Amino acid sequence: MKYGTIPFDGFETWYRIAGSDTCTRTPLLLLHGGPGSTHDCFEVFDHLADEEGRQIISYDQLGCGNSYLDGHPEKWVMDTWIRELINLRQALHLDRVILLGHSWGGMLTLEYVCRHHPAGIEGIVLSSTLPATWLWAEEQQRQADTLPPHLARAVRDALASGDFSGDDYREAEAAYLSRFCEGECGPDTWECVTRPKRFGGESYTVAWGSNEFSPTGTSRDYDVISLLPTISVPALILNGEHDMCTRRVAETMAKGIPGA
Repeated sequence: MKYGTIPFDGFETWYRIAGSDTCTRTPLLLLHGGPGSTHDCFEVFDHLADEEGRQIISYDQLGCGNSYLDGHPEKWVMDTWIRELINLRQALHLDRVILLGHSWGGMLTLEYVCRHHPAGIEGIVLSSTLPATWLWAEEQQRQADTLPPHLARAVRDALASGDFSGDDYREAEAAYLSRFCEGECGPDTWECVTRPKRFGGESYTVAWGSNEFSPTGTSRDYDVISLLPTISVPALILNGEHDMCTRRVAETMAKGIPGA
């Protein structure tokens, strides 16, 4: 296991590599969710380094975890994290790479591949992610209506008023995340999933917004649906039966990317 930091924009990006420099297969580079979450849950993939002979590379994006930063709201735009990804690839000499983006990390993956056309991308995995915020919002609000009536009403009322601080809304949000995102942890849950992490609250709020149902942050106009047909590398789309990435969202990506 190798750890390090890379200078970026006057700050540092922390990274973690499982697997030795003698691995010969294309490295897998993991882009975590959020914005503001961390690499931690990706540690479940460490075993692939030995089993597949490829390095498994994760990092904490600027603004969270071991790359924590706040008090800089001007940083929390898509361009910051795209430039960070480019900087990371250059610093680690990742001329060839497979990208796996989860949730927000999938948004970064699609933005990077569709708008920057980087060389050396040999494949992408899009896990529980989205090609457009408007589509995500429609599906989250539709799924919120499947909650018990008083909780569904709390979500609708919060969206109408813009006030997401009420106890009823917080109860509804917790129920929603439990059903479609987090699930329950048990005694066999990986430690890396349950350990405390330094979440980037500022980066999340500025870039995404105050809630999952209606993005209002700097990424609110994100939409690469029309660009999906330009993707020419192998693509795998993953979503769950009970997932914030609904069948409609996943199929939009699968149908838009040739051969996905």
